[in-house]
Amino acid sequence: MERFAIQQLVEWKKRKAHKPLIIRGARQVGKTWLMKRFASEYYDDYVYVNFDDNETIAQIFEHDFDIKRIIQTLELYTRQTINSNTLLIFDEIQEARRGVTALKYFCEKAPQYDVIVAGSLLGLSMHQDDSFPVGKVEFLDLYPLNFSEFLNAMGESSLTDAIRNGQWQTVEPLRPRLENLLKIYFYVGGMPQAVTEYVDSSDLNLVRQIQTNILDSYENDFSKHAPKNEVPRIQLVWNAVIGQLAKENKKFIYGFIKEGARAKNFELAIQWLCDAGLIYRINRCKAARIPLKAYEDFSAFKIFMLDIGLMGAKGKIPPETLLNSNQLFQEFKGAITEQFVLQQLTTLSNMDIFYWSSDSQSELDFLIQHNGILTPIEVKAAENLQSKSLHAFVNKNPELRGTRFSMSPFRQQDWMDNIPLWACGIYNKSL
Repeated sequence: MERFAIQQLVEWKKRKAHKPLIIRGARQVGKTWLMKRFASEYYDDYVYVNFDDNETIAQIFEHDFDIKRIIQTLELYTRQTINSNTLLIFDEIQEARRGVTALKYFCEKAPQYDVIVAGSLLGLSMHQDDSFPVGKVEFLDLYPLNFSEFLNAMGESSLTDAIRNGQWQTVEPLRPRLENLLKIYFYVGGMPQAVTEYVDSSDLNLVRQIQTNILDSYENDFSKHAPKNEVPRIQLVWNAVIGQLAKENKKFIYGFIKEGARAKNFELAIQWLCDAGLIYRINRCKAARIPLKAYEDFSAFKIFMLDIGLMGAKGKIPPETLLNSNQLFQEFKGAITEQFVLQQLTTLSNMDIFYWSSDSQSELDFLIQHNGILTPIEVKAAENLQSKSLHAFVNKNPELRGTRFSMSPFRQQDWMDNIPLWACGIYNKSL
């Protein structure tokens, strides 16, 4: 399995003045694997320390931030020699008291050492004892595998390249194959362990068991990492995600959590799940103007899950619904396909993602700002070419060009491009 994030790490290494790097991401998205793979391919040697499984070494930063002493202690602990050609990997950094703070001193006093750290967002977001080293670290966000990475894992890299280059006539005869692969991805999702299991065994029951175990581990983390008084509310929000996505109007309604629920009671719970990387919150945007963040409406938002495969497992969607018929593109009123598109968009760099709606019930699934360009997006779950909301929006904003993701073949109109769903996030001119 290959991850595109490896290239981001290579670019980080090439920059002369790079700072310690923090890899952010939910549990089990492959942070440890990524760090070790990068280290083994691009460094002479690396030292790996997991602060979660050794209480003694987790105290290494408590006494002081003397980098010379820290390096000597690490050498004794790992029985390895550390020099400027050694990559230092600190895993579960949140379990080492003052570990995050120590990154400031690696940046200021020992820039000769390359340092990469990771820790679940659950730990980092709740770890309040450390002084965060603002301006002294860099970040890389890691997500579940997107569809392009999934295709590569399935041995379809040449197909991925053809889509990326817009070779539509070449790809068109292979549409049935691509649609089948898309349905498989909708079930398997992008969690590395689930993808690996499917590639190795093609056993959907084993894949679902892995997904269920991951969901169970997330719920176990609620009580471990969240404030005790917030745990019941976090659980209620988590359990309401599928119901919110299944609504025709996907705007988050607090009353769907429980009767009489109000924003003030659940705002912290929603933010905790966002900080943990388990859900995405997509806010409404009031106007199609740059920068979109200046027109953000925090009171209206939609929520999505971390991964489409986990979404199916949580909703107990049977494999036959996704794989053996066209039910996939009719169930949940587009919730699955909207989740898919959102998940692909999140993996693209320099991307601000919102949705838009008007008082007259008109709504766009997404309105994005990518590399300084605004793009209104409509998502269709089938070969539906009606795009009333998108057409009306572009008519009011004629300087913009729309994008529609659907199961129809690639086509261009004077105001809009129709991109096949399976090309979302792959075709390099789609956004």
